[in-house]
Amino acid sequence: MGEEKKEEVVLGGTNLGKRIEIDLTNQHLYAYEDNQRIYDFLISSGKWGRTPTGNFRIWIKLRYTLMTGGSKLLSTYYYLPNVPYTMFFYNDVVPQWRGFGIHGTYWHSNFGHPMSHGCINMKTEEAELLYYWAQPDLLGKSSIWASADNPGTEVVIYGDAPYE
Repeated sequence: MGEEKKEEVVLGGTNLGKRIEIDLTNQHLYAYEDNQRIYDFLISSGKWGRTPTGNFRIWIKLRYTLMTGGSKLLSTYYYLPNVPYTMFFYNDVVPQWRGFGIHGTYWHSNFGHPMSHGCINMKTEEAELLYYWAQPDLLGKSSIWASADNPGTEVVIYGDAPYE
């Protein structure tokens, strides 16, 4: 009788079954792998600009990026250099150029409450964990675009953020 080989699965070693769910109502982000919850983090979603809902894909991961926007006239302008662990997402309705992402946050610590212009703000150390867990695989780089061979993780956003 031949010895049966047991296939080992390495956590984080596959894109199969990975997804990120964002519950706007409760201001939580959940990361799942094969329907097992890996992470549960408090977030801050859109306050001045509402966070879109639906099914998305991560299309690029940037270790650091500059974010600017808002309105000086409405006192919502922001200029944020070196935003850490940024993962931009999109779908057929919300194009890449809209700039919605999940990222670390150094300018506030009021997680659990809407604070952003539409992005998903996270504690930087938690965003780092998610950045290295989520696809596309970085392939030894610090930033990377998703591709057909290295697709981005699915992001599912649902609920309604509280108006505070």
